[in-house]
Amino acid sequence: MHVARERQLSRRTLLGGAAATAGAVTLTTTAAGTASAAGRDVDVAVVGAGLAGLTAARDLVAAGRTVAVLEARDRVGGRVVNLPLGNGGVTEGGGEFIGPTQDRIKALADSLGVATFPTYNTGKNLLYKDGKKTAYATDGLLGAVPPVDVAGLANAAIVQASLNDMAKQIPVDAPWTAAKAAEWDRQTFETWLRANAVVPSAKFLLDVACTSIFSAEPRELSLLFVVSYIATAGNASNPGTLERLTETANGAQELRFVGGSQLVPARLAATLGDRLVLSAPVRSIARSGGRYVVTADGTTVTADRVVVAVPPPLAARIAYEPLLPAGRDQLTQRLPMASVGKAIAVYDTPFWRADGLNGQVVSDTGVVSSTFDNSPPDASYGALMGFIEADEMRALDSASEAAVRAAVLKDYVTYFGEKAASPSSFVLQRWNNEAYTRGGPVSIAAPGVLTQYGPALREPVGGIHWAGTETSTYWMGFMDGAVRSGERVAREVLAAL
Repeated sequence: MHVARERQLSRRTLLGGAAATAGAVTLTTTAAGTASAAGRDVDVAVVGAGLAGLTAARDLVAAGRTVAVLEARDRVGGRVVNLPLGNGGVTEGGGEFIGPTQDRIKALADSLGVATFPTYNTGKNLLYKDGKKTAYATDGLLGAVPPVDVAGLANAAIVQASLNDMAKQIPVDAPWTAAKAAEWDRQTFETWLRANAVVPSAKFLLDVACTSIFSAEPRELSLLFVVSYIATAGNASNPGTLERLTETANGAQELRFVGGSQLVPARLAATLGDRLVLSAPVRSIARSGGRYVVTADGTTVTADRVVVAVPPPLAARIAYEPLLPAGRDQLTQRLPMASVGKAIAVYDTPFWRADGLNGQVVSDTGVVSSTFDNSPPDASYGALMGFIEADEMRALDSASEAAVRAAVLKDYVTYFGEKAASPSSFVLQRWNNEAYTRGGPVSIAAPGVLTQYGPALREPVGGIHWAGTETSTYWMGFMDGAVRSGERVAREVLAAL
């Protein structure tokens, strides 16, 4: 990151998720299949109707295979959900943004007729640090880097360049085989930052980048995991970089979906008809007579192959017969979900725009340290979205919604003034408290996990195959990664059948 030109370290990565009902785009058990005690007999059973499971099902059906998709919730989308607003609009409670090199989610959306629009990025960002609020341009000499001291910027530039160089050394399909994998997997990201981000303001920028990307604290993450995640933020032609993860313009937060992101899985699910069964949490997967019996609430599916397309910690809660290999089970024991929530306050107008602000904040205090303008493309109303992450989210897991609302609005007033105190409506999505997610946006790895257990991440177990954004070699943790994993696992299954 060159001091004069480098792009920001502090823009928020997209969050994946799953939550409340999504209004008009939500599929219910009436629109999809209903659980049947008679059961089904198919070529492939798919567990989970997020983007990964739905994409896999689409490709399998296109290849002429019979499929049943079992989803625990009464809606599709997994970690992608639209939240209805009192004014008739919707906002995104989970995965929201896409950007350059996220080719597969864009292609899927295009095929389903779901349009995109630019994330609002006109005007100045705000830095709130040490009790001082500073507006700064995103297209000036420093780009979108928050205006901390020169020494901090210089140090952060060196750190970012180092991380990008390390990421280039990572085989995206097997990071545990990197030449320095053992060395990097022995330490936390926090330990490495303390040795490299030696200027306090540089450490602040990297800490915000970490919580923005992972919804986890640097102390929770293996350095190898962090560098691997950076490596996946690209495609076969474009190596991953930290700035692509953190930026709005030209980065992972560049675009949003017209009608909300859940419109993509909803329209995809509609193409599957009654192959999809909602409100059917899978309890067990048992091998029987060379096939698999997948037992869910209210229905049983018998299949030749099974695709499990849910986060690793939830996949671990399914009972398997015979038992999974120890390495696979040990892996899922060590991949917890990070901690995240989204709070959206709705106003009659996006009033901050009149003040020359784009709604994006970086802060060193409060429960919300990063915000975005979540208003619709026609700006018919204003919406401020804030991320609550890592330690801040965990501290509020048991708080009442009223208490969270008060804390969030206090931050919004600090950033945007008294007009932010009185929204017309307020919606909150706490992923830690979601029964079929228990955190987000992605599973994270502490030191020692990838080098010891990483090879089990995608390795099929007999006729059981693994999908989900955590298994993607590009854009892990993002909607694009989920789609890629669904495409990959469909090819894998078709080759095996």
